[in-house]
Amino acid sequence: MPISTTLWHTWLTDPTVLARFETKRYNPSPTTCWHWLGAVSSTGHGSFRAATLPGPTRRGTVPAHLFAYHLHHGPPTTTDLVLCHQCDEAGCVNPTHLRPGTKAENRTEWATRRHNPHSPLADTRGPAARSRAIAKTIRTASTAGQPADAIDLLIRTVQAEGRPLALW
Repeated sequence: MPISTTLWHTWLTDPTVLARFETKRYNPSPTTCWHWLGAVSSTGHGSFRAATLPGPTRRGTVPAHLFAYHLHHGPPTTTDLVLCHQCDEAGCVNPTHLRPGTKAENRTEWATRRHNPHSPLADTRGPAARSRAIAKTIRTASTAGQPADAIDLLIRTVQAEGRPLALW
């Protein structure tokens, strides 16, 4: 069942929900990927529990990148929105790295770029393990009081660990 615009508006304006969301994303600059530090789905996308809703489903849990996009652009006007990651990082929640598209466009872009050995889509660990490794690195470095430039270097190191081996 899709989430209503009214419910989205409630979540996007609730200071408690927004404060929880902010603690779960790492955003060092406006142009870089903002990596999700919370729960990660099997597809590598962040998972954010905006609210606990009654019933047997987890309807109050939404993809973190979808929440970030709506936080930046306002509540959705359609329930079939698909967001395409222009950076190809499944764990990125920077709304400027996301654009609306169709399922077919998203699938075509994935198929086109997944064979590039430098693309996040080619990571040998898969998208979930990649997102979790990056998040763990950021959380550990932040807890240790590492500066942003050191964290950035650690992120690049973790990203490189998943690059496929090439003979050329």
